[in-house]
Amino acid sequence: MAGAGSAFRLRCSLAGHELDVRGLSGALFPAGAFVSVSRDRTARLWAPDSPNRGFAEMRCMSGHSNFVSSVCVIPPSDLYPRGLVATGGNDNNICIFTLDNSAPLYVLKGHKNTVCSLSSGKFGTLLSGSWDTTAKVWLNDKCMMTLQGHTAAVWAVKILPEQGLMLTGSADKTIKLWKAGRCEKTFTGHEDCVRGLAILSELEFLSCANDASIRRWQISGECLQVYYGHTNYIYCISVFPHSKDFVTTGEDRSLRIWRQGECTQTIRLPAQSVWCCCVLDNGDIVVGASDGIIRVFTESLERTASLEEIQAFENELSQATIDPKTGDLGDIDAEELPGREHLDEPGTREGQTRLIKSDGKVEAYQWSVSEGRWLKIGDVVGSSGATQQTSGKVLFEGKEYDYVFSIDVNESGPSYKLPYNISDDPWLTAYNFLQKNDLNPMFLDQVAKFIIDNTKGQTLGPTNSEFSDPFTGGGRYVPGSSSAASEGLAADPFTGAGRYVPGSASDPAAPLSPFAGTGVYKSALTKAENMYFPKKEAVTFDQANPTVILGKLKELNGSAPEEQQLTEDDLGALEMMLSSTCSASMEAPTAHQLQTLWKAVNWPHDIVFPALDILRLSIRHPFVNENLCGEKDGIQFCSHLIKFLSPGEKQANQMLALRILCNCFIHPVGQKLMMSQGDSIMSQAIEMKLSSNKNIHIALATLALNYAVGLHKVNNIEGKAQCLSVISTVMEVVQDLEAVFRLLVALGTVISGDSNAVQLAKSLGVDTQIKKYSSVSEPAKVNECCRLVLNLL
Repeated sequence: MAGAGSAFRLRCSLAGHELDVRGLSGALFPAGAFVSVSRDRTARLWAPDSPNRGFAEMRCMSGHSNFVSSVCVIPPSDLYPRGLVATGGNDNNICIFTLDNSAPLYVLKGHKNTVCSLSSGKFGTLLSGSWDTTAKVWLNDKCMMTLQGHTAAVWAVKILPEQGLMLTGSADKTIKLWKAGRCEKTFTGHEDCVRGLAILSELEFLSCANDASIRRWQISGECLQVYYGHTNYIYCISVFPHSKDFVTTGEDRSLRIWRQGECTQTIRLPAQSVWCCCVLDNGDIVVGASDGIIRVFTESLERTASLEEIQAFENELSQATIDPKTGDLGDIDAEELPGREHLDEPGTREGQTRLIKSDGKVEAYQWSVSEGRWLKIGDVVGSSGATQQTSGKVLFEGKEYDYVFSIDVNESGPSYKLPYNISDDPWLTAYNFLQKNDLNPMFLDQVAKFIIDNTKGQTLGPTNSEFSDPFTGGGRYVPGSSSAASEGLAADPFTGAGRYVPGSASDPAAPLSPFAGTGVYKSALTKAENMYFPKKEAVTFDQANPTVILGKLKELNGSAPEEQQLTEDDLGALEMMLSSTCSASMEAPTAHQLQTLWKAVNWPHDIVFPALDILRLSIRHPFVNENLCGEKDGIQFCSHLIKFLSPGEKQANQMLALRILCNCFIHPVGQKLMMSQGDSIMSQAIEMKLSSNKNIHIALATLALNYAVGLHKVNNIEGKAQCLSVISTVMEVVQDLEAVFRLLVALGTVISGDSNAVQLAKSLGVDTQIKKYSSVSEPAKVNECCRLVLNLL
């Protein structure tokens, strides 16, 4: 238990995980051990290493195909006297491990989305919460019941000591009490997503939320107390053994210790997101963060780290950078800050922050009551009153601008900062400014004129009068271009250099996609409207050089098994079919042409790619779309395409299969098939995120976008949850900015006009995930679209 008046200090820092540490749980064996899980897809068992005051990694457990986000320990049983470890992952699965094996004992399947919370009870009972808005109760390897009632992700679950009572906390801002699978009570009060739960007794529990508050509840439904201290999302809460004192961690870079309802100590960490914490039986606190490091803090002098280790930790903390928007630093004007002499005055409370100006920088310090000193917690970046930089520009929110204006919208209201570069368009800048600050768009002309009047006649904006398509920048999208070929995409073993690249568009006469052609979209520079989302029509892959495709098909025809080779009549039929589907002609293909195409599409996988390319183009024709995607053959058609999405498949086939699926959406029959088979298609397509090929990532992002288009005006929260999960998962790994852009448009399309989808997206943490793209300078469409999405969130 936390003793009154004593302070926690660093015990050790543990490096082992390669990415964010997302979950922690005390282990029952060996004594004093704990388990951690990470986005690096592993779980690790750590045991005390007495001579070094630290911990040693005993075992690394793997079994998930995507990041691991939750963990709990299942108590010992006669069969497993050391207990079991349960981990939940972004692959929708729960893996159950013994402590002496790195591979799962068994895997629990049933959730349709990320398993983000776990809790164990008596007799081997396991409770799981998921982004799919449900919680499930498991006994051994069987799902006993599904708890349905929340309307957004179930971020937190706990089994109460009293048999049969369970708690779930959700992004729908509520907590529910369940008994025997029925919802007995709903607790309301939190103003944002509920992220964590902790049990105090049979009658009381704690909750924490994105609203930066902690609440203490009675099981009867009464909220007994609300605690404030954090300045941003609170992700995790854990109770000291045999005590009502507790600890919390959150997005404000802090671990906070609470005694008798008061925050008695604040420990800052050199990482933005402090995702998780757990309290060990000896009262030590284990913390996991976004930098992948596990840190353990203790009150025990015997277990405290050496002076050198503590100094190294403080040095790392002092070198951290702090964004004022995510900290508790208030409005900062560097010109008015005191100097270092301000630190000669003691603080008045634990965790108090003080800003000083030193050598032209803004430094943040925190007061430690136990040590009686100011501890540097980082350098503040992006302070609004920052001095002129050596480049001659003004720093605002970590970026340099030619100007940072203060805009007073009305006399009684606050002033707003408007950053501006002379290369920006004043109308788009004004539009983004109004959107970001939730201001009336009627101010657009006034703000734009203010910018023009105050930039001293500098030349503004790009000189090119032609509007760029927001999806593809200045020129149209050219799938399978030379950059893709240089990456080894669709390397043809038969022709070597100068090979046919599926989907290439070297032919200048190739038809422009209505999606990718220039001049299609009206620019947002001239009027205040969102030109990116919600997207109303499917995005397709239309570029082609029919002559090259047919040439490759004829060349590979001789390599096909004899019974699958095409006759001259067959080849002529495909040539006519390709010609009609690639031109403005609406002439319907014949039954013979369709049969011939299907015959070629069933060629061996190492030579099938030109046939797939013809299918990609043909499926855009309403007659082909209706025939292949209709009720009679649609399921078989889908199943055949899904085969090309296996991880070991040729990249050309993977890319073309994704593009075919995208093109199916162009007509109602195809869209209906795609939506009905969404689970099967997306669960297989998501495996393509592991590809290193950017064209595959762009196609995968486009598929997610087309599903978003299909879901936009449909009240299908389960489908939107799956789509948002796919977007979030793919966003984790893609680096190509065109793919990122399409995912942002997909995200905006799913959540536009749907408050439940907005809450669901926030519960998945996509707002934190996409923030980095708001500062991308080129292409501008990425940051513009990102900012519009963030405004919705």
